[in-house]
Amino acid sequence: MRYFLELSYKGTPYHGWQKQPNAISVQEVVEDALSVILRNPIHTVGAGRTDTGVHARQLMVHFDEVSLISCDELCYKLNAILPSTIAVQKVYPVHADVHARFDAVRRSYEYHITTVKDPFLIENAYYVKQSLDLEAMNAAAAVLLEYRNFKCFSKSKTDVKTYDCDITEAIWTKEASKLVFTITANRFLRNMVRAIVGTLITVGEGKQDVTDVVSIIKSQDRGNAGYSVPAHGLYLTSVGYPRTIYGKE
Repeated sequence: MRYFLELSYKGTPYHGWQKQPNAISVQEVVEDALSVILRNPIHTVGAGRTDTGVHARQLMVHFDEVSLISCDELCYKLNAILPSTIAVQKVYPVHADVHARFDAVRRSYEYHITTVKDPFLIENAYYVKQSLDLEAMNAAAAVLLEYRNFKCFSKSKTDVKTYDCDITEAIWTKEASKLVFTITANRFLRNMVRAIVGTLITVGEGKQDVTDVVSIIKSQDRGNAGYSVPAHGLYLTSVGYPRTIYGKE
């Protein structure tokens, strides 16, 4: 049978989600824990790859296992042996052909900026000293919903078939001393959110305006976009699927 794990993790100690040689990843830690509990080598597939230092409030992962203990028991045992930086929120069955990555229809991210020097946010939000114009940043963010090709925000030399993404939400909100950027799309390119945020910050600083953002998008040139903000302010917050994927335990 195929199962989904709903994970959350603090990305600070890890070199991203995906397993890689000579570096500790979230996938490696989770697979090791699953293999110990289920007494079989377990391979997992995640809904996407988070980069080094990026956090996740919800990452969906699938794996296959013939004889599974109850989902609740597996969830309990995983949380008992996983480090404090990784938590399993839920385990549940899905249909045998469901794929955590390819069947996802929606992904949401948040980027957190702190406008004051706060030692308790140092690993979880990007400290920006300059004052930022939230209204201007939201006007520029709204432009993203009018376009589909976001090659200008993609990491260079990325091997993808298309640079098209359907963005359905892009908005800044203020939460006390923090600014939070929320963005939702069917898919994202590598480094896309961090490059978008870096570009919008330049708008908030008054260095560029909405028309500049339009020109950047139309150029399809990463060199024209803003800098890539640090990973520690980025959170994968949710992954959405069709209701038809779910099976019975």
